[in-house]
Amino acid sequence: MYAILYVGLGGFIGAVFRFILSTALQGPSRVPLGTLGVNILGSFTLSFITYSAEKSIVLPESSRLFLTVGMLGAFTTMSTFSLETFRLVEENQNFLFLANLALNNILCLAGIYLGKLASSLI
Repeated sequence: MYAILYVGLGGFIGAVFRFILSTALQGPSRVPLGTLGVNILGSFTLSFITYSAEKSIVLPESSRLFLTVGMLGAFTTMSTFSLETFRLVEENQNFLFLANLALNNILCLAGIYLGKLASSLI
């Protein structure tokens, strides 16, 4: 029962952080920069926590659930990314579609890699 509370509380916080950060990053651009920024940061953070916990940091199950499943699960925005990218196709914004697709995939994978590297520094 406590697991559900940890995930729920983390999810609440992650969703609020996502709203604040994506709104701040978006600005007037047609390219969904807010979603891109959130996905990059979420990828980095998830990688950092995961690899740090595997190497040296003892992370209690409650903290893992709170941070990775709850907070980062609500913070990252794959479903939003998919919808925004599909809308670019619907609007015949082919260049923006390809740029958004490439940037999200390449930079989020880079976030995973950098998070892993950063975890090795501790």
